[in-house]
Amino acid sequence: MRCPFCSSEDTQVKDSRQAEDGTAVRRRRLCGKCGGRFTTFERVQLRDLQVLKNSGKRTPFDRDKLMRSVRIALQKRPIDEDSIEQMVSGIVRQLESSGQADVSSTQIGELVMEGLSELDKIAYVRYASVYRDFRATEDFGQFIESEKLADEG
Repeated sequence: MRCPFCSSEDTQVKDSRQAEDGTAVRRRRLCGKCGGRFTTFERVQLRDLQVLKNSGKRTPFDRDKLMRSVRIALQKRPIDEDSIEQMVSGIVRQLESSGQADVSSTQIGELVMEGLSELDKIAYVRYASVYRDFRATEDFGQFIESEKLADEG
């Protein structure tokens, strides 16, 4: 494993343990050259997924990009990191086990919406505002009313 600080390949695993509900291995590593410490995650990948964008463009699926978008929606919300990891891992497992090598960006967006609606209603509305391209404050009200979120808090 290459060190993210100095790019040396002289790194050692100092600690390994299960992470993400047993779906990944978390490894603490130490660089022999610069002494930097960093963490890596090892996950099972069932297949290489390709994302079909609305423009027709095809790009490799990027779990980190999915994680970033979920974290943005959950910014400053009282949700622990394990819950976020479990949600994202669940989405990735659903995509990989679908039997399709190509998944649409719409399919991914719908799975994120579903996951966030169960995890945190505020993050769900935040994500929806970008995903559904809200243009005015009325769009928020209509979405909340249509989703019956107003009574749930």
